[in-house]
Amino acid sequence: MSWPIRAQGCAYQVCTGCGIKRLFDEDSFRGYGPYSYDLQKLTAWDRAKRLKLKPEVASDEHRSAS
Repeated sequence: MSWPIRAQGCAYQVCTGCGIKRLFDEDSFRGYGPYSYDLQKLTAWDRAKRLKLKPEVASDEHRSAS
């Protein structure tokens, strides 16, 4: 895999043999997630994962116990 590349608001690596891509976490300095030739698919996957892991905001509505 190549050294990390930063483009389109994300970091990723590219296989120097076949060109497949994988997202890269610059904080832990590791690749993560699925492999794909389509960078847009990888960024969409990452966005969906982050939205799913985002904690729900507690509402101000109070409900009765009954």
